[in-house]
Amino acid sequence: MNEIKDFLLWCLGLNYAILFIWFLAFVFARDWMYAVHGRWFKLSAETFDAIHYSGMAVYKIGILLFNLVPLAAIFLIP
Repeated sequence: MNEIKDFLLWCLGLNYAILFIWFLAFVFARDWMYAVHGRWFKLSAETFDAIHYSGMAVYKIGILLFNLVPLAAIFLIP
């Protein structure tokens, strides 16, 4: 059981680190990211922002469902 706890804690930390890096890249390099993706896809700035915001929300929900909830359940087991 301790190995599963350690595994889920590492997964939780790494996934939040990825989410944080994605957020920082979006905040500080948004124009560059938009230019790169604008070469490949015809996206308006609003659509680009909505896709990234939605993607971050879905990723965060996935972290909560697949890492945090199982970890909390393991900690609640007596």
